[in-house]
Amino acid sequence: MKHLALLLTLAVSAHAAPPASFFRALHVVETSGRTGPILGDNGKALGPLQIHRAYHADARIGGDYARCADLDYSRRVVSAYLQRYAPAAWAAGDVVTLARVHNGGPRGASKPATVAYGDKVARLTK
Repeated sequence: MKHLALLLTLAVSAHAAPPASFFRALHVVETSGRTGPILGDNGKALGPLQIHRAYHADARIGGDYARCADLDYSRRVVSAYLQRYAPAAWAAGDVVTLARVHNGGPRGASKPATVAYGDKVARLTK
């Protein structure tokens, strides 16, 4: 019985997610809350959450990159990407780590250049 309870706990926590305010904070930091086909990073990032082509491909959700102009689709891409590259942070709702990975790639949480970004998203998440 203890094993079953442990397995159920692990299964539920594996699908936990950061608070909804996390995605709103990303949106505000990335594009000041604007929507549509916003180009950033000298045309290398697209949409309200500023997704690059490689990020989209790494998320492995399928679909055309142009759909990143849509906020709901972009949230799906970010969710898949972060669950792939930061599963423990995703399960714990660790918004600082998640923001740093979103900003700096799979090893973004260890890059000094992402500290300020992570802190800014965390402040807006509260």
